[in-house]
This record gives sequence, C-alpha cells and structure tokens, in this order.
Amino acid sequence: MMISEFLGQLSINVGGQEARFPTVLPATDFDPDRDAARIETAIKTKGVDEQTIIDVLTKRTYSQRREVAFSYERRAKKDMITALKGALSGSLETVALGLMKSATQFDASEIRGSIKGLGTDEETLIEILCSRSNDELVEIKKVYKEMFKKELEKDVAGDTSGNFAKLLLALVQTKRADPSAMVDYEKIDQDARALYDAGVKIKGTDVATWISIMSERSAPHLQKVFQRYKSYSPYDMQESIMKEVKGDLQRSFLVLVQCFENKQLFFAKRLNEAMKSKGAKEKIVTRIIVSRCEVDLKKICSEYKANFGQSLQQTIAEHTKGDYQKVLLGLCGAEE
Repeated sequence: MMISEFLGQLSINVGGQEARFPTVLPATDFDPDRDAARIETAIKTKGVDEQTIIDVLTKRTYSQRREVAFSYERRAKKDMITALKGALSGSLETVALGLMKSATQFDASEIRGSIKGLGTDEETLIEILCSRSNDELVEIKKVYKEMFKKELEKDVAGDTSGNFAKLLLALVQTKRADPSAMVDYEKIDQDARALYDAGVKIKGTDVATWISIMSERSAPHLQKVFQRYKSYSPYDMQESIMKEVKGDLQRSFLVLVQCFENKQLFFAKRLNEAMKSKGAKEKIVTRIIVSRCEVDLKKICSEYKANFGQSLQQTIAEHTKGDYQKVLLGLCGAEE
C-alpha cells in the first residue's frame, strides 16, 4: 500500500465530517417529472391521495424532492409547497413541509420557532445546539441569516441569560477543534483534571472552565477526557453535572456529554421518552426523524433496538396512527 493511499484513507476518518447512516437514500430510477405528475394527481384526487404523497416524499432525498418541486411548478404553474399546504393538514402536513426543507434549513427554522414569540422553548434550543456537529452549526448560522435576516448569536443572546446563555453562545461561536489523527494523552489528562478541579473538587463550580473545554475540544478528544475523568472523580461526568449545576444549564451539559459519548443513543432515548410520554410528544418525534433521516437515523434505529428491546418502527406503530404513522415509518425504512 502506498503511503499516499494510506494517508488518503486516514483523511476520510479524520476530517471534521461525521460518518453518515441515512435511512433515506437517493431513489435510483428517479424521474422528477413522473413524481411531479403523481403528486399533482394525488392532490387533485377527491379527498387527496395521501399515500402517494407519502411514498414520493419519504423515498426521495431532499435534493430529489427539490427537483420534483421544480417539475411540479413547471407542470401545475404553482408552487408545490403551497399546494401541499392546501392539500394536507395536521401532523402529516408538518412532516411534509419539514421534508421540503434541507436538514440545515429545518434546524434553522426549528431554532427560530423556539426563540420567536412569548417565552423560549429551551428544550428545542438545547437539543439542536448541543447535538449538532461543528460543521452543521457553521451551516446553520449561515442559513439562519439567509432565512431570517438575523444573526443566530444575537437571537440566542437576546433570549437566554446567565451561564446557560454563555454555554449556548460558546457552541454557536463554533470554535470546536477538528478531530486530530494524533491522540494527545497529556492534553486529555489536563482537561480531565481541569474539569474535576473546576467542579467536584471545589465548593461551587467554575462553569467557565467547563464551558470552554466542552465547546472547544473535538468529540473524540472529549470521549477520552470523560474516560480519564473517572480516575480523578468519584462520579462520572454526567453524575458530576447533576450534582454541580441545575436547570437549563444542567440539561445542556448533559445533552452535550451524551452526544459526545454516543449521539445516536441520545436521539434513541429522546424518541423513546417522547413516544412513551402521555400525548406522545409529536413535535420531538417529528423533529428527530425529519432532521436525522439523511444523517444518522439508521444508526439511531439500531441503538433504539439494542436499548429498548423493540424496534423504533414497532414503537412508532404502537404509539402513532394514520398518515402520521405511515410517513414516519416511510422515513425510518424497513426494519433491519
């Protein structure tokens, strides 16, 4: 094996990009005109043929859906998103409109929705800002500005306060280091020690130190830091967070740590809680499945099954119904 080939292979794993495990893959015999015609007919049908709309939207990637929308506009002389809004309602409409946005546009509009209006939906804000990779956050900031003519940092700062605001702003500033091919054991030890010295070791908590380490180090580095942390602290990182801080700040740190340790397991647990809670928290289920179907939903499905003993598809089948159930199952794909 030539050294350049070897380096080429290394760079695939080392670049800031996270591996992808999508459930929605490009359709192979894709014909946007044919799809557009099917959607047009489905919308015109008396009582609307939702099944056809679900089949087309859940079995095409976002870029393919965009092509279908262009073909639709040429055929029907009107905008497909407006037509879908008029034809659909309820949860199916929400999912369909979500699928007509790119993952980044979807995240940006979910963040905007959580900030706009009376009171902040901290849960949504925390889930998105604390679980997205640095690359995703860089894109989200750009798209947020294009969509809403506002700076994400300013909106977050205007809507949160205290250390919670400081943590979210540190994440939005996207200073996180890229993963490195070299493992720096000394730095791992220093960071683990610093996290311990700033929290469990002292009375009170030096939150600024926690924020800088957790917002500036790469994910693989932090995984090793949390392992090492256990040799200094009687509690693991998550237990330490529970003891040291409260409220939204606690929730944010916990989401961060869970995502560094196993992001797909974090989403699997979120889905399980949302499905099992009274009045299944549709908003959370919709958000995770729509935003992750072209990112890592396949791996979320396997973590789900490994942890909860039944597949995500089975849980969806038990806890949802009608077109909403069909569209979610369409996005999850067949059970492995």
